[in-house]
Amino acid sequence: MSLHVFLVRHGESVWHEENRYAGITDIDLSENGHVQAALLASWAGRADLTAVWSSPMRRCLQTAEGSAARAGLPLSVEPRLREVDFGIAEGMTRAEMRERLPGTLKAFEADPVGSHFPQGEDPAAAAERCAGFLAGLRAGQREGRVLVVAHSTAIRLTLCRLLGVPLRDYRRVFPHLANCALNELILRDGTPSLLALNQHVTPGVPE
Repeated sequence: MSLHVFLVRHGESVWHEENRYAGITDIDLSENGHVQAALLASWAGRADLTAVWSSPMRRCLQTAEGSAARAGLPLSVEPRLREVDFGIAEGMTRAEMRERLPGTLKAFEADPVGSHFPQGEDPAAAAERCAGFLAGLRAGQREGRVLVVAHSTAIRLTLCRLLGVPLRDYRRVFPHLANCALNELILRDGTPSLLALNQHVTPGVPE
């Protein structure tokens, strides 16, 4: 028996264009983000899902609501799926960090886990809480197809944690997660398998 988990980054947010670090800042989807969420919902309606889970943050809820509705399933909300808190870097762009926090940014770029942003969450702790959620999901649902809508950094850390990749390499190994693309894990006894990364959904085409 195996459980297929589709880890999906929420749709584009209103801070996407400037690439501001949202973290725990609760912001909305952009107009384009709502379009992306609608495409994901179209896929969800034909994907034979057995559950839909979401981070409690608005950008994830706004992404996941349509998918749950199209799949005919309740939307379950899990606090452990929230994004990493970026501390003093919350709400800043990379350019602003280079100007105001040059040393902090340089250390973060060299080791984003060991030198995470001050006053922020330890990325190792974030990886553990998200992986803990998936472990509980696996224990309670031995098979099926589950959509999980969460956040870029949280998902990348979780993939590293599950696949045995050093956490400090999450930005190098997984440099980008596309909004509303499918990142499919197969959870079975033993090591999880990554079946797809950044797989874009296409209207009307079965996955």
